[in-house]
Amino acid sequence: MTTDAAAISAPRSRLADFVALTKPRLNSLVVVTAGVGYLAARSGPFDVLSFFHATVGSMLVAGGAAALNQVAERDLDARMRRTRDRPLPSGRLQSWEAVWAALALAVAGLVQLALGASLTAAVVALATLLSYVAVYTPLKQVTHWALLVGAVPGALPVVIGWSAVAPLSAGAWALFAVVFVWQLPHFLALTWLFRDDFARADLPLLSISDPSGRRTATHLLVYAVMLIPVSVTPTWYGVAGTTYAVGAAALSVGLLGLGVWFARRRGTERAQLLFRATLLYLPIVWVLLLIDRVG
Repeated sequence: MTTDAAAISAPRSRLADFVALTKPRLNSLVVVTAGVGYLAARSGPFDVLSFFHATVGSMLVAGGAAALNQVAERDLDARMRRTRDRPLPSGRLQSWEAVWAALALAVAGLVQLALGASLTAAVVALATLLSYVAVYTPLKQVTHWALLVGAVPGALPVVIGWSAVAPLSAGAWALFAVVFVWQLPHFLALTWLFRDDFARADLPLLSISDPSGRRTATHLLVYAVMLIPVSVTPTWYGVAGTTYAVGAAALSVGLLGLGVWFARRRGTERAQLLFRATLLYLPIVWVLLLIDRVG
């Protein structure tokens, strides 16, 4: 009975490890963001099949990018407590397995976008993949300014969704700007929370090079201030209305308030509350945007 149980559970465990390579929680944000971009750009009848191709294609490409990122960072992940149990540093999967799985996912997603959505969406998705894996991933081991580079592929999924149903315009880039700037305080709060873990990997983050946290707080406040005007740009370009503009501005001011609160006394509890607030920010903003679009 024990042998049979082990034989049954092994394939399931490997499947779970391959799924873990795609960073499912992060990938869910990609799917939602691409979907919002699609819905924001749509002007005619809703096409279920096109929407499916846009979101699933984005998910597959993002999953491939996440897997390639884990291959490249397997040694770094092995040093950090929060990542050392991932499939590659733990030895449950081999690098060659992850590379082939990643390439299969990425190619499948690009083909699905090109054939089922639009060629532009596939090109933007390819740019997302390359900028994340070939530019941001190695750069983050060199300078903390890699944060700005990494925010580019993080914000492009909304452009993928938009370009799947409409030509690219200022509205698409307004949504891109919201996601781009939002990521900056979000990531800085995260690096402060896990600064000890990141230090084990010798990553050149602000939270490590400046243990006092003053530089982290200063950068965070600058980005939070930037988010206030950037958050209302979709209304300027006709993508959203007054409900969105008022709500997004209020949420951005609230996020800035939490940033100021953290900057005054840089503790773990305050950073954790700020981080959780950033997690809530984007979904609420997207709901407000869709309410305006439907209305």
